[in-house]
Amino acid sequence: MQEGWLRVDARIAIHENEIAESFMRASGPGGQNVNKVSTAVELRFDAVRSPNLPEPVRDRLLRLAGRRLTQDGILIIRADRFRTQERNRQDARERLVALIAQAAAPPPPPRRPTKPTKGSQERRIAAKKRRSVIKSDRGRTDHD
Repeated sequence: MQEGWLRVDARIAIHENEIAESFMRASGPGGQNVNKVSTAVELRFDAVRSPNLPEPVRDRLLRLAGRRLTQDGILIIRADRFRTQERNRQDARERLVALIAQAAAPPPPPRRPTKPTKGSQERRIAAKKRRSVIKSDRGRTDHD
């Protein structure tokens, strides 16, 4: 794949033009550096209008995004875990790719209800009867 693309899986890739990044000062570790350098990254991805997302993936992504999604359909990921701007950029992009990959995985088929086999039902009833006998033997005994 050419430079400038974020590869999600074999069929999905996001072009870097679709991603907007802004930088701000981060809270957390960094000492005096935290007050001077804009290391936190806010990544914005327009999930609704992205031409590179298949429709079913887009729908699942919008459901998965939750609070990270604006009313306009823009996905916002904020990264400020690390002390360097470059590492936070990488972290934000990795989280975007992971979220899209999660949305790209098809949902599991619905569970088909099954019935217990005749043998398992008989074993269950037999075990209950054995247990019942054990418990009934605990009752009072007649002492003449």
